[in-house]
Amino acid sequence: MKLKIDQQADALYLTLTEAFSSRSEEVSPGILVDYDLEDRVIGIEMLYLSKRAPGMDIQRLLFESVPQEK
Repeated sequence: MKLKIDQQADALYLTLTEAFSSRSEEVSPGILVDYDLEDRVIGIEMLYLSKRAPGMDIQRLLFESVPQEK
């Protein structure tokens, strides 16, 4: 899994797998989901990032894993 922020494009892209994208679907304005040949989600793109998260410091991202329940 890879997270990429492109400041010039004002976009965030979350890659779930390196599979080839066969199609994309805009599921909400500025939110695109990429699918592989078997219709599995392989990536999610968020456009207009600065408008969606004004004042966000992209140099300080926090990743958190939720612990599994036993």
